[in-house]
Amino acid sequence: MKKNKFYVVWVGNETGVFKSWVECQLAVKNYKGSKYKSFIDKEEAEKAFLEGYEAYYSKKNYSDYKKKIPSNNAICVDAASSGNPGIMEYQGVDMITKKVIFKMGPYKNATNNIGEFLALVHGIAYLKKNGKRQIIYSDSKTAISWVKKKKCKTTLKKNSENKEVFELVNRAIKWLNINKYNINIFKWDTKLWGEIPADFGRK
Repeated sequence: MKKNKFYVVWVGNETGVFKSWVECQLAVKNYKGSKYKSFIDKEEAEKAFLEGYEAYYSKKNYSDYKKKIPSNNAICVDAASSGNPGIMEYQGVDMITKKVIFKMGPYKNATNNIGEFLALVHGIAYLKKNGKRQIIYSDSKTAISWVKKKKCKTTLKKNSENKEVFELVNRAIKWLNINKYNINIFKWDTKLWGEIPADFGRK
C-alpha cells in the first residue's frame, strides 16, 4: 500500500506541513525562491519545519536533531485549575521574549481541559489578528483534539458559578466555525523539552 507523504514548505505563499502534493503546489506556486521537501514520516516533517530550512539541511545527526528545543518563532499556551472543577485561569506566552501576551481568569467552577481549550483558541485568534507567526504550542492533547473538531466535549455541567466560562466556550466554538486560519498547532513534548513556557508552575 502506498504511504501518504507529508510536504514541508519553509518558504512560500503559505508555510507549514501539508498533507497532499496539491496543497504543497498551491503553497509554492509562482513563489520565487520557494523551499520545500516531502517526507514519509509526519513527525520528521514537523520537526524539520520547526527547525527551519537551513538547520534541517545542516544537521549532522537526526537523533540529536529530534531533541532540540522547537522553534522559538511561536507562542505557547497553558491553563491551570485549583481543583477540577475549581478555580481556572489560562495564559499565552511569547516564546522569544518569554513575556505573557494574554492572561485570563480566574474563573469559578471550571476544568483544566476547558482552560486549555480556551487558551488554544485565544492563541490562534491572537496569531490570526497579528499575522506575524504561524506556530502555537499546547501540551494538551485533549484541547488540540477539541479545536480540530471545533467542539468542546466537556462533561462539566453549567451552573450559576460557571455561566461566564460557558459563554466563553460558546464564543470560542463560534469563532472556530466562522474563521479560517493558517496556524500550525503542535503538541509540546514535555519529556524532551521540559515544562511548556506558559506553565503556571503549580505542579
